[in-house]
Amino acid sequence: MTVRLLTNIGRLWTGNEVLSNAAILVHNDRIAWVGRAPDLPQSVPGVVDDIVDVDHVENLGGALVTPGLIDAHTHPVYAGNRYAELAIRTGGSSAASITAAGGGVGSTVTVTRGTDPWTLCNGVRERLRSWLLSGTTTVEAKTGYHLTRDGELADVRLLRELEKEPMMPRVHVTFLAAHVVPPEYFGRQREYVEAVGAWCADAAAAGADSVDVYCDEGHFTTEESRWVLASGRNVGLLPRIHAGLFSRRGAVQLAAELGCASADGLHHMSDEDIAIMSRYGVPAVVCPATALQRGHVPPVRQMIKHGVQIALGSDHNPGYCGITSMSLVIAMAVSAFGMSVNDALRAATLGGATVLGAPDRGVLAPGRLADIVQWDADHEGAFAWSFGLKPRRVWRGGTPVQ
Repeated sequence: MTVRLLTNIGRLWTGNEVLSNAAILVHNDRIAWVGRAPDLPQSVPGVVDDIVDVDHVENLGGALVTPGLIDAHTHPVYAGNRYAELAIRTGGSSAASITAAGGGVGSTVTVTRGTDPWTLCNGVRERLRSWLLSGTTTVEAKTGYHLTRDGELADVRLLRELEKEPMMPRVHVTFLAAHVVPPEYFGRQREYVEAVGAWCADAAAAGADSVDVYCDEGHFTTEESRWVLASGRNVGLLPRIHAGLFSRRGAVQLAAELGCASADGLHHMSDEDIAIMSRYGVPAVVCPATALQRGHVPPVRQMIKHGVQIALGSDHNPGYCGITSMSLVIAMAVSAFGMSVNDALRAATLGGATVLGAPDRGVLAPGRLADIVQWDADHEGAFAWSFGLKPRRVWRGGTPVQ
């Protein structure tokens, strides 16, 4: 049993309120008490009989403290890079011409399939570690670059095993075999969709938490997406959907119909889509880096106005974005989406916990996981100023990782 007291917190952003001159009492991996330092009790039943007997006391020097950040949308299981493709895309080449020349998702699939498991694992491990060291304690991580049954299931197991290692964030594993149709299924898209639906039970058994499908132009139709998501939901996977990244294809309506845990992307949305998400309680995951690269910014302020739950994601992937800093994502959400600092910070904590179905994190409150970050600042406004605010310390389940 370990009891840790964090004191002299200048400004504590709990997710529900802001406290000055605060303290946090941690018991093993959970928060036992949180509040203003002058209100710290002399004893906490079942935790410590006398506050002077805590195992560790840490003075945080008046710093800003928040819950650990949550990245609600990433694609970290891949090998190689597409730097050359990015260069020619920024020079004006279209996505279609890049794909026709052998680029796009298919090129990453080829490299990933040809990479030995040890090398692939090391690359994913380094990416996950960089998230944790930048203050992100939970990462939603998708498969989707093997596109074979055995490869996709191996990716699920890889993520589950890495989560157990030291210096790793918590991982929410999403099965994304329905990313694109692999080359060996050319002309047999329906057959591939049926195969992915059949793999969902194996993915759940391997440790996946969610199932995702890329419902958009050049990927999968709403009917195909419905099949995959319903198959996953039937075996206990949370359904989520890539929606409206290139065009409106009914993905938002499908998300409402199936009760999806999130609709992600949403670069192309109508007022009707926003009304549907609000009416049926479909949360949105928005990714500012990808939105800026693609030149279509989702109407985030309108969604907030209509009560849509917002979460933020980096959309880390080999083709568009290498960000692993959620504090940078917060700053980009403020500048690109017009979000307030409080709304963006909430989307990167409580919002992420909501869409991942993880009520034990995202807020600093008794009983929640002690995923805590001390920042190199004394006010949350620094997130909007620094464009990549650095943490001083990170605690994952009450254990310091820095």
